[in-house]
Amino acid sequence: MTRRAFTSRRIVLLTSATLLAAAGTALPASARQAPSPPTPQKAAERALHALGTHAAQVRTGDGQAFQVVRVAMDRDGTSHTRMTRTYAGLPVLGGDIVVHQSASGAWRGSSGTLAKAPAGSRPEVSARTAEKRAVTRHRKADGSPALVVEARTADHRPRLAWRVQTIGKQADGTPSRIFTSVDAATGKVLLREETIRTEAGDGKSLYTGTVPLETTKSGGTYQLKDPTRGNTYTGDAGNQADLCFLIWCFMRAPATVFTDADNHWGSGTTADRATVAVDAQFGTGMTWDFYKNVFGRTGIAGDGKGSFNRVHYDNGYANAFWDDSCFCMTYGDGDGTQLGPLTSLDVAAHEMSHGVTSSTANLTYSGESGGLNEATSDIMAAAVEFYAGNSNDVGDYLVGEKIVLPGFGRPALRFMDRPSRDGNSADSWSTGTKNLDVHYSSGVANHFYYLLSEGSGAKTINGVSYDSPTSNGSTITGIGRDAATKIWYRALTTYMTSSTDYKGARTATLNAARDLYGSGSTQYNTVAAAWSAVNVN
Repeated sequence: MTRRAFTSRRIVLLTSATLLAAAGTALPASARQAPSPPTPQKAAERALHALGTHAAQVRTGDGQAFQVVRVAMDRDGTSHTRMTRTYAGLPVLGGDIVVHQSASGAWRGSSGTLAKAPAGSRPEVSARTAEKRAVTRHRKADGSPALVVEARTADHRPRLAWRVQTIGKQADGTPSRIFTSVDAATGKVLLREETIRTEAGDGKSLYTGTVPLETTKSGGTYQLKDPTRGNTYTGDAGNQADLCFLIWCFMRAPATVFTDADNHWGSGTTADRATVAVDAQFGTGMTWDFYKNVFGRTGIAGDGKGSFNRVHYDNGYANAFWDDSCFCMTYGDGDGTQLGPLTSLDVAAHEMSHGVTSSTANLTYSGESGGLNEATSDIMAAAVEFYAGNSNDVGDYLVGEKIVLPGFGRPALRFMDRPSRDGNSADSWSTGTKNLDVHYSSGVANHFYYLLSEGSGAKTINGVSYDSPTSNGSTITGIGRDAATKIWYRALTTYMTSSTDYKGARTATLNAARDLYGSGSTQYNTVAAAWSAVNVN
């Protein structure tokens, strides 16, 4: 784990250049009103100074320091300052907050989940013992355990813990990098977090027909690299897999950029290795355009930089994954029986949206926050599919419907109108939701999003039949997919933090609906009703 250096002061402020870069583009002159809205740097300074007078709300205290990582500005000058927190120089995981202030600097509240301020303590359990607790069968420790303050558990109480990184492979061959937090007082495992996000999976080829591509000419050939979208490119992994042991990687599967002589790519069949590369590149381009045109977000991290794709990963690999460490998507060719190549449009959008989540709320990939992480990717994947308007892959509320083969036994991986149709996912929240696999606990938020968008009951959309129930027997009238998506995105980027759970997601989306449409609006009231309809009250 990378350790950040902090001063001993309680409040730590980034440089103005860093803050300005993190805040994105400035407001146009026409949108400014007298007095002028604060700059991102000024907003950050105000937020940091306000912490002392709101200590109880933000759980601040002696030994703590805060670092501004991003400032988001609304058109009216309202600022949302996202910060991380340390205690005694140790990162407080789950201690991140967002401070909300008016254009004049008036306090408008904060978003966070920390239950109490961290208190001084020393580890009773050794690093070696913690490592033994963290290492499981077929896994190896990677690096040395590091002390942290862990507050991402269900009760959000801060505990001194050892954070241990282990590496290995998931059951289907997907690379695995897990961080395990071990209580430094009791030796109890508090949390395990898988940091390679996977789409449990399916696939096929040429899902979107003949599509336009932006490429780069290099000498007498063309590269499958898009200069209009941050130089995002697609490469061939050559059916190789990553080979890593302890802290050393003896081999990383390559990403040899695809080239072509006449700028006409693929053949529409898997006989041509470039065919699935076309799907991956098209999905990347559509996802980039969606975030840019709908939310003004340029690139996954909002910094204008492109990610890259690896296709033809391993042999018979029936999955796809996003990896923060390479800022890339990786796609297998499927097993040929249940799943085809995993390069469909919604899978590409799903994986890239994991990167957006990592760059914003950074929802912990475990428990209810992990379900919200997965649901965010499913929600944005559905939105991208509708946005693309591709006649070969029309928008729907199914996940992975293009990549499933007859042997899979059902028409999609997941179903947002009634998540339990997959046999595992939850239609509504219960006390056991936090114990489900994150792909299944995501069902609660997926169902909420469908109800918010389309409403309850039976209906047909783009030729697909849906029939969405409610847990409380209520009837929901949807507000439309565009409004629902904007509410979710604002909640994710403005109000959710790393350990937000379903109760917190309800609050975050209500805050977002209030900001966008007003408290008491139809949209606001429907957000509340849709959460109640999935038993989040």
